Amino acid sequence: MGGKHGKYIYVERNDGWFVKVRVLKSREPNDPEKYIIVGPKVKKPPLTYKVVKEEELPDEVRDKLYSV
Repeated sequence: MGGKHGKYIYVERNDGWFVKVRVLKSREPNDPEKYIIVGPKVKKPPLTYKVVKEEELPDEVRDKLYSV
């Protein structure tokens, strides 16, 4: 897995775009503050990064994905 030892992931939005997100490992899995949106939206993420679906994130984080 690439992306700084799993610190960063790409989240696939429902519209086909991907957004880079920082993951804080010290937080609870359902805590919205665990995920920090850092990158611009891209059509194709790097192959070495982990990609997760939008549905796997808390609702508060999903709303922030579309502000990028």
